[in-house]
Amino acid sequence: MSTILLVDTFFFSFEPMFRMFKTNRFFKMLFPKYIWELPNNEKKIYLTFDDGPIPEVTEWVLELLKKEEIKATFFCIGDNIQKHPEVFKQIVLDKHSIGNHSFNHLNGWKTSTRKYLKNIELCNTELLKIHDKQTLLFRPPFGKIKNKQAKELRKFGYKIIMWGVLSYDFDNSLNPEACLKNTLKNISNGSIIVFHDSIKAHRNLQLVLPKLIQQLKEKGFIFDKIN
Repeated sequence: MSTILLVDTFFFSFEPMFRMFKTNRFFKMLFPKYIWELPNNEKKIYLTFDDGPIPEVTEWVLELLKKEEIKATFFCIGDNIQKHPEVFKQIVLDKHSIGNHSFNHLNGWKTSTRKYLKNIELCNTELLKIHDKQTLLFRPPFGKIKNKQAKELRKFGYKIIMWGVLSYDFDNSLNPEACLKNTLKNISNGSIIVFHDSIKAHRNLQLVLPKLIQQLKEKGFIFDKIN
């Protein structure tokens, strides 16, 4: 196993135990070609949502974002786009940014590079049935991607979007209050924040997201989408 994969394994395998809400600076330095944050001078931060589109959950998120006049970035699974095209169409109509999250939510570490790239292209095919512009934003499911896979994607112009803050909204052993508190305290200028518009995350998401948006607005943060 390569040194990079060993570090990757340490970083992600221990997440459930230690809950790294904020990505350690060491990992950002070790993988500088991945995008972990977007520093700026305007107090901009970036809400991102993984694993949709899903009826009810994604629709709820979209209604909240519209109410709050916020743009975000949705990393969509191709299979969910295929199953729920009308929900995906609403993301597009609301002018949020779209990212590729593979067709089947593949774990890059357990998948050959050829199969992995093909799966991403399948997702892209579904995206283009509704969205008139190919996205060059890609977030690896589970954050697990081999160096060779990332290198091949960059050849095609993709940006590998990781995160600076992980909300753990999908972790049902974490109560909403703790989810909100730990997410808020780790957000800073330029943070890329991960939530999930998924059934598993919905309990925490619907309680945490409105409060998080309100408190961040009070602190003067501006929400933007990733381009």
